[in-house]
Amino acid sequence: MDEHIQAIILAVVERAPQWVRRDLEAKDIGVRARAEETLAAMITAALKGEAVPATQTAAATPD
Repeated sequence: MDEHIQAIILAVVERAPQWVRRDLEAKDIGVRARAEETLAAMITAALKGEAVPATQTAAATPD
């Protein structure tokens, strides 16, 4: 993985909302899957050069 891509992914992980961080550790498979899918979408958007605020993603999913 080149350094540029690694830096993009690191930036996304650093700004991940608290609910995503918490839900990644959840025992409930559905809750954990939601967090994984959200983080994957955030990384994909960042790699495509799209700016998706973390709050927009969190607002779209009930907590």
